[in-house]
Amino acid sequence: MVSCPDSLTHLGCGGLGREDDISRPGNGFSFGPHVHDIEFAEKGRRNDYYGDGSDDVKEPVPKVKETCPSDMDRFLVLFEENDPENPFNWSGTRRWFISAVAAFLIFNATFASSLPAGVLQQMETHFNFSGEVGALVLSLFVLGFAVGPILWGPLSEHYGRRPISLYSFPLFIGTQIGCALSPNTASILIFRFLGGVFSAASLTNSGGIMSDIFDGSARGRALAGFTLAPFAGPSMAPLVSGWMNVAGVSWRWVFWLQTIVAGAALILVVFALPETFKPILLVRKAERRRKQTGDGRWWAPLEKQRVSFLRRVKDIVTRPFQMLVGEPMLLAITLYMSFVYGVIYLLFEAYPIVFTIGHHFNSGVSGLMFLPIPIGGTVACVLYVVYFDPIYQVAVKEHHPHHPPPEHRLHNSLYASLILPIAFFWFAWTSYPSVSFWAPMMAGFPLGMGTVLLYLGLFNYIIDTYLASAASALAATVIVRSFFGAGFPLFANQMYDKLSPRWASTLLAFISVVMAPIPFVLRKYGPALRRRSRTRINDV
Repeated sequence: MVSCPDSLTHLGCGGLGREDDISRPGNGFSFGPHVHDIEFAEKGRRNDYYGDGSDDVKEPVPKVKETCPSDMDRFLVLFEENDPENPFNWSGTRRWFISAVAAFLIFNATFASSLPAGVLQQMETHFNFSGEVGALVLSLFVLGFAVGPILWGPLSEHYGRRPISLYSFPLFIGTQIGCALSPNTASILIFRFLGGVFSAASLTNSGGIMSDIFDGSARGRALAGFTLAPFAGPSMAPLVSGWMNVAGVSWRWVFWLQTIVAGAALILVVFALPETFKPILLVRKAERRRKQTGDGRWWAPLEKQRVSFLRRVKDIVTRPFQMLVGEPMLLAITLYMSFVYGVIYLLFEAYPIVFTIGHHFNSGVSGLMFLPIPIGGTVACVLYVVYFDPIYQVAVKEHHPHHPPPEHRLHNSLYASLILPIAFFWFAWTSYPSVSFWAPMMAGFPLGMGTVLLYLGLFNYIIDTYLASAASALAATVIVRSFFGAGFPLFANQMYDKLSPRWASTLLAFISVVMAPIPFVLRKYGPALRRRSRTRINDV
């Protein structure tokens, strides 16, 4: 639920109630809060909220207040069995095409986040700013990933996925034009931050789209490829901008290129991205039924919600941090995911030190050093589909008709927690200029593989554990990891200068060693920890 893309996550984040249907009113994949002003019958009970045959733990059908007609429920519009308007019932080809579009939207946002990395020296010379300010060019964009969802989350619950994408993309394109035409340092920094805020709509919406169209049995496989986008984007961008720099292209053309990429994404949104948010689809269905029958009593659940926009924003801002403070299990997961995410962005400062300075590569060749990271991530996606997901499907059959305990989602994270320290130690002690560049470059392969495997496991674990509160849980992870991603590049140069590339990377390795037991602890003690939780979660 990545974010996340996010990131992942940047796998985006949002309201994920349960694996079969993780986009419902008041708790959509866009950080939605709980509904406060509607009475619910048998709250927390498994029921078929949308009439789509799934038996998830969802917010139940609104209980009509005593002042309303007793037969009002007869006019409640839900999805019928095999309803073609239910995104779960769309053809596989259509759903996978939509998922590819959603992944491209994530790629567009994360690609833009690190695209200036290859031309920072040009920009430093042109604007006469320091390396620390140059790091801000990257960090402020990622900081926008933390701020943007506070706006786009509640808006998507009011208006749906498609309108938010339609309106946010032109604004994002405008910020890229602003960057390309920036006359001074202040303007480039402001437009970079705003670019992160507006592109965060893709991170929020794209994950929600995935949850809208895939049920629990297919979610793992769908997210396997989808999770790669948040890490492939920032890893490939320095390669592109680096070779543009070598070719003598002005730094401004880097932002014109991003404008073109964002324009292509906007065309896809306009012509290939339908509305997938079920509450909005039910509202449209109710509107059609009222028009066809002339009876104004037909209604959809979302039409009865009276949660103000400001109330949603307040809940989104406060509840994630309340959960972080009150849920040690979530705090540990969030810190682990945020650390790994921060390291990915730290590498945009570390790689030039190791390869550009240490091995005397130009910015284009230094950009090539990032390639093993997305390649490793791709291998991780394949491994998940052909090995880890079949293991989970066995657990699904064993626990049928119930869902497997969330700990079954952690299998791949156990391996990832062992792979990541190896990758950091590998990179650390092969970063000598006297050692072939192939050695530190290939350390990116296990780093990419371990990162994607870790995120797939922990992301799914949060969804399965926190049920209706997963919106806030994932919001917490996205906000915190975005702060890590924005902050790590700011101290990378100083850390690598003071400690040397060997010991600076070794420090990262030791931190990853300290965090490595987290998936193992969750695997062994997760059921007991969930039973002690103060949040409404899956305690199976």
